Amino acid sequence: MSHTPHELHEEFPELADKITELKTSDAHFAKLADEYHELNRAVHRAETNVEPVEELAEVEMRKKRAALKDQLYSMLKA
Repeated sequence: MSHTPHELHEEFPELADKITELKTSDAHFAKLADEYHELNRAVHRAETNVEPVEELAEVEMRKKRAALKDQLYSMLKA
């Protein structure tokens, strides 16, 4: 388990400019990025016990975050 936030710009530093561009030009990307950001923050709060959740819920949040990240990466590489 990592206690490091997984911000999109940190996950894909080579695509930081494209992330910024798509957030302003593609409403669907922006919505997914916002959802990723909110979920990522919730995972980080759970991992650091700021807002503890049951282990299964934390695992499910991580899975959803990974799926969102995969979808965002696909859009970035398109």
